[in-house]
Amino acid sequence: MQHSNINTIKFITILTIIVSSLLSITSTQLKILQIENVELDKQKNILKAIGLDLSKFNIENIKYEYENRIRNVLLDLNGKIVENIKFENLELLKNKQSGEIRYFIGSSEYLPAYNSINPPAFIIPISGKGLWSTLYGYFALKDDYNTVLGITFYKHKETAGLGGEIDKKWFQDNFINKKIYNVSGELISINVIKGKADQVLESKSLIHGVDGISGATVTSKGVATLLKRDLIRYKPYFDKNRKINE
Repeated sequence: MQHSNINTIKFITILTIIVSSLLSITSTQLKILQIENVELDKQKNILKAIGLDLSKFNIENIKYEYENRIRNVLLDLNGKIVENIKFENLELLKNKQSGEIRYFIGSSEYLPAYNSINPPAFIIPISGKGLWSTLYGYFALKDDYNTVLGITFYKHKETAGLGGEIDKKWFQDNFINKKIYNVSGELISINVIKGKADQVLESKSLIHGVDGISGATVTSKGVATLLKRDLIRYKPYFDKNRKINE
């Protein structure tokens, strides 16, 4: 009887070790797959922001286009490109002389911006509050650092058919060829209008406004607010390059 109990305990112990190992391996593999999917989703949305139609692209096509078109750009708060820093290991940098902390433009994760080679464009990560959730997306400017090339929203929990329309093509296409600077050189961003922009705004202001989403006033205002805030973060870089281009 005692011998039988010992064998039972041994069997259970071995089985537990095997099951635990299998679960650990599965968990690790799933985590790797999740990371790869997040990276692929990022690449898809950046490519969409610069105007690529990905409807017929497979995973390999997306990776190829991203690698051949897109380059990371890291900026400090003065709009200066920071070289020789690995994006995956970003930390706050301390100025050795003053002891002050130098922050990077972007979110708390220090997300880089992106340059597109073809078409020439500058893409920034955008995020902010909607009605029910935080909205995440990308916003692309042509190389005049003024004209909108595209916008995408890829993550949110807004109401389907209302605020959830921000990830639809009809809404995102409204932004294409709009301007973020006015004729006086002020960065005024893009306003999301309640109703139809062409019925509310004067003709000279239409270039800075897009149609809002019916029944989703809070989400529409959230998009306008987050977009202006995030664009202002990059204003020093825009201004430097706009002077070069003029």
